[in-house]
Amino acid sequence: MKQVTVIGGGLGGLVAAIAAAEAGARVELFESHQTLGGRARSTEGAYIANDGPHVFYSDGPHWPWLVERRIVTPAARIPLREGRWLRFRHQGRRRAMPPAGVLRPASRRRLEAPFDQDFRSWATSRFGAGSARMTANMMGVATFDRDPGRLSAAFVWERFLRVTRPGYPSPRYVVGGWRAAVDRLAARARELGVRIETGARVDVLPTSTPVIVATSLDAARHLLGDDTLRWESGRTAMLDLGVRRHKGDALVVFDLDEAGFFERFTGPDPTLAPRDHSLVQAQMPLRVGESKASGLARLEGLVDLALPGWRERTTWRREAVAAGRTGALDLPGTSWRDRPAIDRGHGVYLVGDQVAAPGLLSEVTLASARQAAHLAAGAPGPAVLAAHHPAVRQ
Repeated sequence: MKQVTVIGGGLGGLVAAIAAAEAGARVELFESHQTLGGRARSTEGAYIANDGPHVFYSDGPHWPWLVERRIVTPAARIPLREGRWLRFRHQGRRRAMPPAGVLRPASRRRLEAPFDQDFRSWATSRFGAGSARMTANMMGVATFDRDPGRLSAAFVWERFLRVTRPGYPSPRYVVGGWRAAVDRLAARARELGVRIETGARVDVLPTSTPVIVATSLDAARHLLGDDTLRWESGRTAMLDLGVRRHKGDALVVFDLDEAGFFERFTGPDPTLAPRDHSLVQAQMPLRVGESKASGLARLEGLVDLALPGWRERTTWRREAVAAGRTGALDLPGTSWRDRPAIDRGHGVYLVGDQVAAPGLLSEVTLASARQAAHLAAGAPGPAVLAAHHPAVRQ
């Protein structure tokens, strides 16, 4: 049996450990914190909030893998009674219906966007400047970037098509928050014989390989001594609120003006807050040089539209800034293939949401974790990326 070492006990590290163990390897996992989960941790107490707005997507390639292992079940959908509370901020007002400038691109699903042109220029040439601006800002939900229009057209368009997919929405909410998924991942890993050690910081790369490094890209850069491990990512202000529930509160607000996003997570999962209370998580991408206070002030303007009178109803509040923790952003001329490679050579493999794997947000982590485990364990059969992600046009 091959011995595999995993450094990092977040979503990627746990998935990599499970996949490697299922392939027949002996696995040991080291996590520097006292608890597992990384960015998949949730708060303790009356309000169970994730580290920023988190969902899984049931139309993604890794959802069946998670379901088969009962990692994400039970999972909730947006109830039909709540779906009518989807809203849009447009020109400073709260709207119940998306403007025509968003509906028009959503109806052109056969279009293919180039990877070597920015989204703003490409979308303007097809839908007009106003439509391009609104469509780009709507993708703040999937990019956490102040100006999604500056990113690769293919990158933004792929996410727009996923978020606006016809039919019943694909987001799924793990009942009890993502900490419930982390607990099940850890239980599955231990069931397979994975040795998990928390409070175990690794400052020097082990000499015995294979090793899977499932940390942030910054931490991996220092651990591996490789300054090329860099990629564009978002910087966003985050605001979590516990409020007394009101009948007119919005469920979701897409911010077509400033690329922010608002979601009331107790709509699909009431267990996240006390009875007759709501848990809200919202984010506003920060501009270049903008302070946390300024970003939160703009974000509160979005919350004003979504939750009228929320200040008087607030019973819990948490603020934060996420910098480089919101996934990869592909600039014009780049795609996921150009990001830091999973296989670093000499039996070292990289896992995370800013590495060379396709997918939407956490799907990049899942794809890289499964691929790294496949390579590290020397598992037979096709590579995970090739099996689950056919080549995309550039």
